[in-house]
Amino acid sequence: MSSLSAALDALHLFGDPTRVRLVALLAHHSLTVADLTGITRLPQSRVSTHLGRLKEAGVVRDQRQGSSTVYSLNDGSMPDDLRRVWTLLADQVSDASLRTDRERCDALLQARERDAPWPDALAGEMERHYSPGRTWDALARAFIGLVRLGDVLDGGSGDGTIAQLLASRARTYTLLDRSERMLAAARARLARTPNVRFLHGDLHEIPAPAGSFDQVLLLNVLTYAERPGAALADVARVLRPGASLTLVTLDEHPHAGVAAHYGHVHRGFRPQALRRLLQKAGLAVDLCEVTSRERREPQLSVITAFAHKPEGNGAAHVH
Repeated sequence: MSSLSAALDALHLFGDPTRVRLVALLAHHSLTVADLTGITRLPQSRVSTHLGRLKEAGVVRDQRQGSSTVYSLNDGSMPDDLRRVWTLLADQVSDASLRTDRERCDALLQARERDAPWPDALAGEMERHYSPGRTWDALARAFIGLVRLGDVLDGGSGDGTIAQLLASRARTYTLLDRSERMLAAARARLARTPNVRFLHGDLHEIPAPAGSFDQVLLLNVLTYAERPGAALADVARVLRPGASLTLVTLDEHPHAGVAAHYGHVHRGFRPQALRRLLQKAGLAVDLCEVTSRERREPQLSVITAFAHKPEGNGAAHVH
């Protein structure tokens, strides 16, 4: 729930048509001040002033590319109040000036592509474009070649999709799930993988001795836990000193229908609340923040957390 002042600030920021036009363009393309000036036909000083306001508010970000500064939507870290207002505007507003801006932007980018080799034309925004063979799936499989894992616990492993990718890089790989049907599917999928084993059980009471694992994965499972703090405490128990936890889950969201449809007990977790749960479990938190936002409606945000069990008898302290 937003405070009144935060809500008014968000409405005021997007109350200027120029700022809405700029954000609408940057939501789809990374552009320079010169690009935006040419597309909008607005004075450069006006474009720069509004970009400064948007950057200060956390709506857009900039980065250097050679001698140029390129702006883009700050999709992963935009403040929640501003994200909600922008999502409403993006979904509901249709205007002739926005359509004209899009047409001019498309023409500018097409001209640029014609005048430069394909890779050069996409410099600085390659992640937004398709090229043959360059997909997130292919990239993930390539990165797996860099991974060297010890004894891994995949908590809430499901049907073994992740295990199929990672098991060959681990000394041992244990799949834990409370669904016998999921584990049966995982056994069939991994029938020719010698270093895997299967545990039928729950994250709240993991059927393994203390200090059994070098890595624990909790990928999109914490929203199903009745008592997430207790589950994280038992994860900490089965980790060896110095061992690590990788956790991916949803940021807190208001969509009760989504949670009900997928059987989630919790509608995500705020990063600071999740950080406190990890620390209370005795883990040292290396990262806990929103790292991405889904493009598909309702555009849920995703948290990535990395934590480890401190060496020796020291416990992670809550700050």
